[in-house]
Amino acid sequence: MTLPLSGTTVVSLEQAVAAPYATRQLADLGARVIKVERPGGGDFARRYDESVLGQSSYFVWLNRSKESVTLDVKHPASREILNELIADADVFVHNLAPGSAQRLGLHAEPLRALNPRLVHCTISGYGTDGPWAHRKAYDLLVQCETGVVSLTGTEEHMAKAGISIADIAAGMYAYSGILTALLRRTNTGEGTTVEVSLFEALAEWMGSPAYYTRYGPHQPRRVGAEHATIAPYGPFTSKDGDTVVLAVQNEREWDALCGLLLDDPATAHDERFATNSARVAHREVLNALLQRRFDTLSTEDAVALLDEAGVANARVNSVAEFLDHPVLRERGRWREVGSPGGMIEALRPPADLGGVAPVMNPVPATGEHTEHVLRALGRTDDDIAALRAAYAI
Repeated sequence: MTLPLSGTTVVSLEQAVAAPYATRQLADLGARVIKVERPGGGDFARRYDESVLGQSSYFVWLNRSKESVTLDVKHPASREILNELIADADVFVHNLAPGSAQRLGLHAEPLRALNPRLVHCTISGYGTDGPWAHRKAYDLLVQCETGVVSLTGTEEHMAKAGISIADIAAGMYAYSGILTALLRRTNTGEGTTVEVSLFEALAEWMGSPAYYTRYGPHQPRRVGAEHATIAPYGPFTSKDGDTVVLAVQNEREWDALCGLLLDDPATAHDERFATNSARVAHREVLNALLQRRFDTLSTEDAVALLDEAGVANARVNSVAEFLDHPVLRERGRWREVGSPGGMIEALRPPADLGGVAPVMNPVPATGEHTEHVLRALGRTDDDIAALRAAYAI
């Protein structure tokens, strides 16, 4: 079987989340990803926690199927090695601190002079130019700057998203940008410069509330687990004490909900509830009406009525319940992969390609592949020993 990115080499000077997420997805498709880490500690995300057989939950998620090479990129001998790797690579990715790539000569211009077919990808906080190019950016800070935190939580209390959405968004756009650049190179023979910032990636995700705020009377309210601009859309408690979330998307579903769940078709035409905008304006009254009905229904009966009405619904799972979700289990989404601490479970990538099994190779130890890569570049045992003695690798 030929993997989609078989024969593609990626060199990545990466750490934390955004860049490793982009490159892991390239590795999933068969790219060879050489992850360059600092000698000694390596990627600082390795030490975020010790929850996965003594390893970081972030690191094992983001770094399977890669080769780890330790290089002090400020040391002349190590920089020579890095240049050799980049000269023979298809893609170079970095998410260095602001200004570091320029100081090290790792920005696009000199590297594409070295390798004109190179796809060069920079992941930054706020862009490589402009008034905030010098600022450090971390996920929570970007959630705040883009307004996400102002939309998330309850009316009384703001909250961040529970996962690193700015990092994930940037990693996804870097991944798709790199794939697009590789396709362009196939057509033109030329390399491409790709740039993604955490701020602009999450700004794209803010499209709906941005339009709603710019052209409406105010920004969407914080409404907890409900939808800010659609109603009814949120959680209700059955008489069993379970939380059931329902989501009405159109007037047909609203009519069916009134007729089947509420057993009162006339409610659908009440002027307070006859349109989505009216339902949002009268959300508290509407929610109380629905909750009174849920108070009389078991979870099983409530879900059955919602299903009969064609109204989408879900239960609020804990993370442990998600891990044992029947969709993941019965669709065979879990696989075992190796790691320095032992075998661990990992989810298959979400995009299934017909006839292509994703690469799910082990998570590397820090510098595990350094000697193998250096020997492939022609370094001898004495060369490698000298590099170690100089703390260059």
